[in-house]
Amino acid sequence: MLTIGTSTFPKRFAPSARRPFDRQGTLSRRSCDKQRVRGIRSHPACVTSTPCTYVAASVVSKKTHARVVACGAADVSRDDFLSASGNLKTALPETLSGDVFGGVTAAVVALPLALAFGVASGMGPQAGLYGAIFAGFFAALLGGTPAQVTGPTGPMTVVTAATVAQYSGNPALVFAMIAMSGLMQIVMGVLKFGRYIRLVPSAVLTGFMSGIGCIILLTQMPALLGLPAFPTTVEALKSMPTLFTNVNPHAAGVGLLSLVICVLTPKKITKYVPSSLLALVVGTVMSTAAGLSLPTLGHIPSQVPSPVPLSFPLEMMPMMLKTSFILALLGGIDSLLTSLVADSLTNTYHDSDQEMIGQGVGNAVAGCFGGIPSAGATMRTVINIRSGGRTRLAGALHSVVLLAVVVGLGGVAQNIPLAVLAGILMKTGLDIIDVKFLERIPRLPFSSTIVMMSVLLLTVFVDLIVAVAAGCILSSLLLVKQLADSQIDGCTVITRQDIKADGSISQKMGLSERAQILLGKGQVGLFAMQGSFTFSASNGMLRKLLPKMEKFRASVIDLSSVSLVDGDAALAIEEMAKRESEAGRCLFVCGASPSITELLDKMGVSEKLSQPPSILTEDALQFALDQLYIDSGTFCKFDQK
Repeated sequence: MLTIGTSTFPKRFAPSARRPFDRQGTLSRRSCDKQRVRGIRSHPACVTSTPCTYVAASVVSKKTHARVVACGAADVSRDDFLSASGNLKTALPETLSGDVFGGVTAAVVALPLALAFGVASGMGPQAGLYGAIFAGFFAALLGGTPAQVTGPTGPMTVVTAATVAQYSGNPALVFAMIAMSGLMQIVMGVLKFGRYIRLVPSAVLTGFMSGIGCIILLTQMPALLGLPAFPTTVEALKSMPTLFTNVNPHAAGVGLLSLVICVLTPKKITKYVPSSLLALVVGTVMSTAAGLSLPTLGHIPSQVPSPVPLSFPLEMMPMMLKTSFILALLGGIDSLLTSLVADSLTNTYHDSDQEMIGQGVGNAVAGCFGGIPSAGATMRTVINIRSGGRTRLAGALHSVVLLAVVVGLGGVAQNIPLAVLAGILMKTGLDIIDVKFLERIPRLPFSSTIVMMSVLLLTVFVDLIVAVAAGCILSSLLLVKQLADSQIDGCTVITRQDIKADGSISQKMGLSERAQILLGKGQVGLFAMQGSFTFSASNGMLRKLLPKMEKFRASVIDLSSVSLVDGDAALAIEEMAKRESEAGRCLFVCGASPSITELLDKMGVSEKLSQPPSILTEDALQFALDQLYIDSGTFCKFDQK
């Protein structure tokens, strides 16, 4: 497959272990003549220091894979390189074939999902298609993940459905919020916020996505049984007692059939026909052939989408900004998670910030043309990659195919039963729930389980943004607690009793240091810290060390193995020095790195110490011994500057 620019080669064309290169990495003339060029890309660096133009071509044969490097000092002649590069025209169709097949396949999978998500959002099936068309096209062209396919997803649809239910009489307001969410994503990308969205803990993501799956299952259950769908989870739960008494048997049969097809279709068949498309066709054909009177999609405009009016009332701007921010944040999280999946399949690395910009442009345009918000779709992206799609062409082509379907087959799609789409969405809801993570709950730390379950319940019953925010805060607090315990436990007190008669000790210490502690005769204590000393452990460290320092006339805090000290920890050191001085004892700090010493100097802590905090441990112990033999009224004075 042809690969241009920074794109990577498909797996079947990846260089093998057998390469006809010499030790300098150049290709011999004999090997070049026997190979056939498959692709060409820019070479990142020259094999020599000679200024030249860098061009690299992937050379592939049946038994070996190699790369031709053409530059001023390369070991390939001009005739050899021209002979190899002359076959690029034959490589181009093969390169396009993977992207074309991937894009068309992704469009086939996206069609029933776009229709279903459009109906579930409350904006109609055409809104789902328009979202997949515009967001998918511009995100593919401008995003940071070349192989990613963008379209309506579960999280975005759930938020959109709640928004539509709240402002059902004002679609211009809803589309305005969708466009605003796209603008917010662009701002997030420009401000480099994409890299921070990836820092959301896995327990939070699992609880959130599983909650989204539960919402889809609960809200689509009525539609599966031939009844009107409910926009919120609470309303769906309230209707459960009477739900099964008003079932439309024909709709329930068709809906359950589509769900069974989506769940149980063998992989041998889904290799060629996606289960969702198979369910859509079978369910529609059966209901039409049997003459069943079922709720259907209704009229779908068979024309090129046109801009829709947008509304920006100032009095509702706070609420609009909140909803837009939720859509922007969820879209970013969903898209970047899909980008990670695409990276693992293509052995590449995406650009998080550029991906946010591409998604933002796509959603902004989709809102202006009456489409629901979209994000990177994991299933569609995986299918695109496995079908050979590697470049932006595949994602853009997926949108073009959907546009052709809207223009040419809109009249046919209006006969699709809503129960069939509900069955497809039920399967999507099941897929979103992280079953593997749930199975590991008995083996997971209790803190992770608490975070995941809290986020799941908040997502289902309260609010999506509240769930994510609460999960991140709770995870951070639990992490701070774990770090504090680790830092406090990492502080070791070394006394004369800890050193054996032969002078050995479990902790690594110099011979002179061991001897100095022995000479202290139990009046000198060494407090060795490790790792980091931060705000999380500052108060706990005071509680642990101050009582132990009371047993010694001189104490030494060793920071040789400490890599980080923050402002709160520096103030804790100052407090310990003050307490020891007031009690007539002395405290020394040693082993501080240059960065830690600079912090202590800036905060004025060094001025409160009798010696600089950067002195060696051996020197600090010697100063402590010297203080033991000072025959004066006060043992050690604390400078009150």
